[in-house]
Amino acid sequence: MESLIVLLLPALIQVESSGIDSAVGDNGRAVGCLQLWQIYVRDVNRIAGTDYVYDDRYDRKKSIEMTKIYLRHYGSEKRLGHKPTLQDLARIHNGGPNGYKNPKTLKYWRKIEQALKEMK
Repeated sequence: MESLIVLLLPALIQVESSGIDSAVGDNGRAVGCLQLWQIYVRDVNRIAGTDYVYDDRYDRKKSIEMTKIYLRHYGSEKRLGHKPTLQDLARIHNGGPNGYKNPKTLKYWRKIEQALKEMK
């Protein structure tokens, strides 16, 4: 799964923020290059026993660390019942733990898929 996450991260960053670490979206709720919400940070801290703070979302390195923790946890083969795909992981990032099966995240996946093609 690690190789999928490494492949996916640049596309997530491009789609979420055009690579801008100070980006703010969703009426101030999503922050940083990966547009993380406060609940995402709280969830990562619960999962990993870490102590990230909300302002860490502006730090690219920390945002990437948090996203890796989140995707490893919610995108595991054991949890999904199948080997995770790029689509599963992208949709989890966008729609939460069950985002991979939420039809509303398909539009987001298409944006990620396009970004991945453009990065080749």
